[in-house]
Amino acid sequence: MRRITNMRPNIVSEAGVSTRLNQWWENIPFLTSAVVVVCGIIYVVCLLVGYDSFTEVCFLPSAVISWFQVYRIYTSILFHGSMLHVFFNMTALIPMGSELERIMGSVRLLYVTILLATSNALFHVLIALLVAHNPIHPYENLMYECAIGFSGVLFSMIVIETSLSGVQSRSVFGLFNVPAKWYAFFLLVVFQLLMQNVSLLGHLCGILSGFAYTHGLFNFLIPRTSFYSSIESSSWLSSCVRRPKFIVCTGGNLSSYIPTHTSENSTSSGILPGNIWRNLSSFMPQRGVSAQTNEDSRFPGRGRTLGASQGQMASHLHSDSNLHASLLDNSSPNHPLESTLGTNRKLSGGRHSADNVPTATAVVPPPQGAIASEEGIKKLVSMGFDRTQVEVALAAADGDVNVAVEILMSQQD
Repeated sequence: MRRITNMRPNIVSEAGVSTRLNQWWENIPFLTSAVVVVCGIIYVVCLLVGYDSFTEVCFLPSAVISWFQVYRIYTSILFHGSMLHVFFNMTALIPMGSELERIMGSVRLLYVTILLATSNALFHVLIALLVAHNPIHPYENLMYECAIGFSGVLFSMIVIETSLSGVQSRSVFGLFNVPAKWYAFFLLVVFQLLMQNVSLLGHLCGILSGFAYTHGLFNFLIPRTSFYSSIESSSWLSSCVRRPKFIVCTGGNLSSYIPTHTSENSTSSGILPGNIWRNLSSFMPQRGVSAQTNEDSRFPGRGRTLGASQGQMASHLHSDSNLHASLLDNSSPNHPLESTLGTNRKLSGGRHSADNVPTATAVVPPPQGAIASEEGIKKLVSMGFDRTQVEVALAAADGDVNVAVEILMSQQD
């Protein structure tokens, strides 16, 4: 046997491209990754069969009104006209959709996406009708424009995420700052100037839907959290809910409404440094922690992975995203959320409204490193378990190796 004398200390960081891509993909939540897969498969199928007219599936206001072809509202967001079209839309969706899905939960984000797509279409038809039949200068071309792509919903998400982050301005390419409330409009103008065949009305309606959502105009259409929980507990969705990437809807916000936040003198960071997917998207700036003092008393429930342990909760709170850090630093007090894992452990989860809880103390879970010992981690890793899962399991088991093994084995079933 040959003795190995020199082993690279950074061998983990030198993992293959396939391993890194697999880890990156596993970190994308269930619904976001599902939308990426569906849109990608649809485009590949269209490419193979040579389908490129899209007249039967695009959003065509005249067809929706004259023949009541409502299906176009939803087919139009899944089809894309070119490789670059689907590529840039999906790379923009991955960071933004993942962020919102971790906050809302998978089922809630699906409902919100359908709501945004529907409201986008209604705004689109209404504006097209007003422009086509205005008495001053009728312009009927908008009634016959064929629009496809997920970017209308993406513009709505940009407005929602920008409002939720609480920043006052966003840095674009590290060159200049744009006021947060005008950021989506700035992107709209840039895309119109730099790209051809871009639907101005489709993107504009996405922005309008985003503002309508953040200002609470759709609150009467948004069900309570129990509605999403009943869907998650149904048998026909059980196979999806059991998947590790699925985010369960939890929290104390009964209206499921994501409120707007106000902050003073806060700025978000630029979009060039860091992850290549964020650089390519050009939609999503990195979020910065804002110093805000005022907030809507209604707070969105944080989504959590099914069967999440206390260690996972701590990991999400401390390192999942800068947006979560911003929310935690400036939100109303926590209230305990009970979750069962083996024995009855209590996790700090959703939040009470400030009106319901006059005095409370914020509960922050301890970091994983305080519980999981390096010796126990090495012992479980040597048994073939993934190190990240080992750390989470040890944190959930309060450092008990035997309990951690049971948790790891149950996750593999």
